[in-house]
Amino acid sequence: MSTVEHTQATRQRDAGRTTELTQESVFDVLSASRRRYVLHQLFRHEEQTSLRDLSEQVAAWENDVPVDEVTYEQRMRVYTSLRQLHLPKLHSEGLVDYDENRGTIELTDDAAEVELYLEVVPHEEIRWSKYYAGLGALCAGALAVAALGIVPLASIPGFAWAGIITSLFWGSALVHCRHDANNRLGSGEEPPT
Repeated sequence: MSTVEHTQATRQRDAGRTTELTQESVFDVLSASRRRYVLHQLFRHEEQTSLRDLSEQVAAWENDVPVDEVTYEQRMRVYTSLRQLHLPKLHSEGLVDYDENRGTIELTDDAAEVELYLEVVPHEEIRWSKYYAGLGALCAGALAVAALGIVPLASIPGFAWAGIITSLFWGSALVHCRHDANNRLGSGEEPPT
């Protein structure tokens, strides 16, 4: 393909893109597990990949098998879906550069904005904002009980209360940071659910 043809093909692909990434469009994109898997894989490697390799990895995650055990049927089912539906959607939102002719995919600079809209919260967990609100209420309640002179909380000196509360929030923040790092698109082997 000549440089002129490549430039024209790029303009045609870019013509379908939206100009602004919104929370609604991010949630729409991430509503499909295959698109989440695609982004997770691309964030993990941050380099151009082939549709075949991407299909194999997504099929492996979906079927809970190693990549080398993915069957032809499993890979082709994912390949077709990615090629016809999911990659064009990611491309139109400006999150990936998908060259249909070459079968290559890579993240765009705009893809990093996706994480601004995410707080991965598995179904069995509470939101961190609610956790911190509850921890603050618990600490305020304990201080109120101590201020009223109720034993045994009244016997704890003020400096010790400061240390206890600081330790609770500091420890919680460390756990929160670790949780966020493990549930990011592109971190770890398995994609976030």
